[in-house]
Amino acid sequence: MNEFSPIEHLFRTFDETASILQQELSCTYLDALAETSENLFQQTILQDEISEVAKKRIQKQYDEAHLSRYSKEEIRQAYQLAILKGMQENVQPNHQMTPDSIGLFISYLLERFMKGEKGWSILDPALGTGNLLLTVLNRQPDAFASAAGVEIDDLLLKLAWCGANLIEQPVQLFNQDTLEPLFIDPVDAVVCDLPVGWYPNDIRAADYELRAQEGHSYAHYLFIEQSIKHTKPGGYLFFLIPNGLFEDGEADKLQQFFQKNVYIQGLIQLPESMFKAKQAAKSILILQKQGEGLAAPKEVFLANMPSMKNKQAVQSIMNKMNEWFKENK
Repeated sequence: MNEFSPIEHLFRTFDETASILQQELSCTYLDALAETSENLFQQTILQDEISEVAKKRIQKQYDEAHLSRYSKEEIRQAYQLAILKGMQENVQPNHQMTPDSIGLFISYLLERFMKGEKGWSILDPALGTGNLLLTVLNRQPDAFASAAGVEIDDLLLKLAWCGANLIEQPVQLFNQDTLEPLFIDPVDAVVCDLPVGWYPNDIRAADYELRAQEGHSYAHYLFIEQSIKHTKPGGYLFFLIPNGLFEDGEADKLQQFFQKNVYIQGLIQLPESMFKAKQAAKSILILQKQGEGLAAPKEVFLANMPSMKNKQAVQSIMNKMNEWFKENK
């Protein structure tokens, strides 16, 4: 009897071939994962420097994998599991992945606010490994005409690029500091798990309205401003924010900036059980960029999401949201 699911089978292919390459190339697991993912996509072993024995072991795994048998979601989830394993072995503060449950909920919110329209463009200005953006694209394969992501970390961008190739999602990727000038046309929607902390480049920050008057500026404030700048009038922005975003010393400045540029549509606090610590808990902030003929909703949608395991409570929130859409959209 076959005891493994398709996702587990494919994860084992990623994991075992990455482990062989890690040893052969004397590199990190995540670097080796990117290498084996590119091999799978190209359907050939690209590393000439590895031994013949290793090549035969890896090729056997590839021959048995048959990527065409898997759905895009199965590939994404198996690849995500391998990335998570690599991150546990070599933890770095900027190597964090947006959990699937959050990505799926943001996908649901996008569907509701976009009303089933097609031909949209989307941007993730803090792409990371691409899991959030790829989750959204997989959930709505016909909704988006173009997608773009920006990431400063070379390894994270390579992992995102390999993931997009594996699931055949056309995404334009930019390897740069998001807060430098972006050569990206304004988009219809932004999704972003905001990087929280200080931005060290005070000279670059000086070009932003949300810069600090003294010392370093908040990176998350600047990411919000840059995202709004690169959104079309009437476009939507979905930010994963720290729960204390509107409670710090600069919050008045942020709220004034919002009043001039966006309409706050909703603020949904996620269950603390999703996060390792209460201090790390986050919410989803939904904004619409102001534009001609648009107005703020009669009321902002506010909710505290219960545990996803509590189906009755989750359904109650969904019903509340349906009523809000009837009244406000």
